Amino acid sequence: MPAGGFSVEELIARGSMNESPELRVLFHRLNNQLGIILAHAELLESKAQDDAHRARAAQVVSSALEAMGTVKEIRRQTTTAAPAAD
Repeated sequence: MPAGGFSVEELIARGSMNESPELRVLFHRLNNQLGIILAHAELLESKAQDDAHRARAAQVVSSALEAMGTVKEIRRQTTTAAPAAD
């Protein structure tokens, strides 16, 4: 079972009808990786001894959150796009 707690089969079953199983797994993996980066950056930020280190960690936190938002927007755009009619 992957680190996120869902099997590939569960991820496939949970997704949108317009989203491929491969994309669903990739989005899940990317969000897990970004979540780990975010958690570590927040920990570094809270334990930083000075303003310079705290500011650097805050920048990583901000960038990780922005990247998560970008993933969400990419996912929204790929799942709302109607498949081409043949």
